Amino acid sequence: MHNGKFFSQSRRAILKSVALLGGAFGLRSAQAHHTESHLEEDSAHHIIYQCNKADPEYLEHILFSAGELLRKYGDDVEIVFAVFGAGLHLLGKHPLRPIPHELQQRASSLAAYGVSFHACGNTMMSLHWTEKDLVDYAKVVPVGVEDMMLLQEKGFAYVSW
Repeated sequence: MHNGKFFSQSRRAILKSVALLGGAFGLRSAQAHHTESHLEEDSAHHIIYQCNKADPEYLEHILFSAGELLRKYGDDVEIVFAVFGAGLHLLGKHPLRPIPHELQQRASSLAAYGVSFHACGNTMMSLHWTEKDLVDYAKVVPVGVEDMMLLQEKGFAYVSW
């Protein structure tokens, strides 16, 4: 069986199992983490979450929402977090603002299932951060807001909390 198809089918089976288990940390309970992404294929749905706050309650809500979309749509949704401003601390290896470890774990788990986290290069400069200061799954974009605009021009829906 083709490797990408195997991962896609495995991911779909895992997501169905996770949906049965439920719970806010459902994605963390699944153990099949892989580096290939289903996003090489064209998904039916595309969404950007604006992540610009370090508030734990705010982060919990948007990460949970993304997890619910993944559980519902599986491989048919492409999810991108546009992370800038204070939200960038979610992607910091050593955040300068207090980010609960379980929220960083949830973001990592979402990334393992193909969710993209785009870190704003402008915000990184203001914090004097380099890519070495970010978690491995973060993708640096030059300007976070420009990234959101370009993704919307490609048909991504936009969610601001």
